[in-house]
Amino acid sequence: MKEDLLAKIDPEIFAAIRSETNRQHSTLELIASENFCSEAVLAALGSVLTNKYAEGYPYSRDKEGNINFAKDGRYYGGCEFVNQSERLAIERAKRLFNAEHANVQPHSGTQANMAAYYALANPGDTIFGLNLSHGGHLSHGHPVNFSGKYFNVIHYSVDPKTETINYDELLKMAKEHKPKIIVSGASAYPRTLYFDKFQEICEAVGAFQVADIAHIAGLVAAGLHPSPVPYADVVTTTTHKTLRGPRGAMILCKAKYAELIDKTTFPGMQGGPLEHVIAAKAVCFQEALRDDFKQYQKQIIYNAKTLADTLASLGYRLVAGGTDTHLMLLDLRNKNITGRDAERALGQANITVNRNTIPFDPQKPFIASGIRLGTPALTTRGMKEPEMQKIGKMIDKVLSNIGNEKVYREVAAEVKELVESFPLYSERRAIYDSLVAKL
Repeated sequence: MKEDLLAKIDPEIFAAIRSETNRQHSTLELIASENFCSEAVLAALGSVLTNKYAEGYPYSRDKEGNINFAKDGRYYGGCEFVNQSERLAIERAKRLFNAEHANVQPHSGTQANMAAYYALANPGDTIFGLNLSHGGHLSHGHPVNFSGKYFNVIHYSVDPKTETINYDELLKMAKEHKPKIIVSGASAYPRTLYFDKFQEICEAVGAFQVADIAHIAGLVAAGLHPSPVPYADVVTTTTHKTLRGPRGAMILCKAKYAELIDKTTFPGMQGGPLEHVIAAKAVCFQEALRDDFKQYQKQIIYNAKTLADTLASLGYRLVAGGTDTHLMLLDLRNKNITGRDAERALGQANITVNRNTIPFDPQKPFIASGIRLGTPALTTRGMKEPEMQKIGKMIDKVLSNIGNEKVYREVAAEVKELVESFPLYSERRAIYDSLVAKL
């Protein structure tokens, strides 16, 4: 048993893993970018595929650039079996998103974005990205990120009244600045993204569209959010979050960009792919191709709307007036609470959230005026609308009593009672407990 071996060889790491497993079970995970992958995904992640170097691709190209799966393009021998798993990941990703090409090698969403930008633009070119405080991501052009350092970034913002993207204003900006790339997508935007409108703007000014769907990929795969694949030149996504797979990323693109994207990813951005993670991605895609995955994604949305409605009824202001997706942003200024204080208080009650800036936030990002909440992880545990109503009331109880440790303990007890009805990784926790008893 590998857990037994780990406990004997490195009891300190074993203890950390056991504690984290228990933490995940015993808390309400409301961080919108987190989820719980299946035991099947975890099995692939912990497999011997981690031992294999496999620089290159599980296919070759002919002189015209066409892919040939009968012959690989690896720079190492002994890749026949990792070729099998990576090919499965590619074909499943293409089927899941109805894409012409998939590159499953990027290690992270930021690296996927890096490959996309460098494939389509040169350092110094102008790119558009959504302002970080308005829902964008660091890799969409923030000054501290590579994207802000190597490109001339102009950020677009949400409308001050609606707190949603104004596509007419974006078109005016694009006509004025003529960007090489317009990045669509977000990490804290609760409303629907219209990739067809982004594409109309791109075509009007001769720009490429790079759609970053890291947060909404599961919703897109299930047909519950508009897909960028028919419109965008390149689509990037992580494979965790709503896709519920391993930490990692992939790039989808039109066939005409496939060779360019592949070359920019390897050898351009990274060397050897993580074949154990790619196998776990393949498992994740297989799970997402099942009928029950669409119902799971529907429940994520139902839960998000219920939680948002519950909090609104308790006097909380929702950025953009609510949510169409898996996440929502609470503006806490009317409660005279900062995002940092809310995050810390809820954490003491075993409710995990993250502080988040809101559009036109007067606070610095480390403090923030809001918190971001998401429902994918709790939906994975089987929670539904009644639980979301309970959780909304728990959140309000904590935030209405900042600094009251007695209330924190009371809510923590409520959390404990709730999570025991929706156990997480039960067999794994039982094995860990039995090993501790033997040590």
